[in-house]
Amino acid sequence: MNTASSRRTDDTVTSPQRKNPSMCQHQPPCPTADSTDREAALLMASHPEQGWSLLCNGVLLFEDTGELLPDGQIIAPHRPLGTDQIMTAA
Repeated sequence: MNTASSRRTDDTVTSPQRKNPSMCQHQPPCPTADSTDREAALLMASHPEQGWSLLCNGVLLFEDTGELLPDGQIIAPHRPLGTDQIMTAA
């Protein structure tokens, strides 16, 4: 038996940036995590007891309306105005 043919070499190079394949496999594709409408992506996992949900574009949504993007960028909570601060037309 040739031992050279049975040896494996691992040429895998690791990088500090994680590369995630797109989770969105449906048509039409969901908005990317970079889009302004990123919250319109489909829900992949929901954990209301922990206060977060995962969208198919890799965005983590938190119950306080904050977001964590796949690249690590943080989007501060952006709650809508309360009903006491909304003006109505006369």
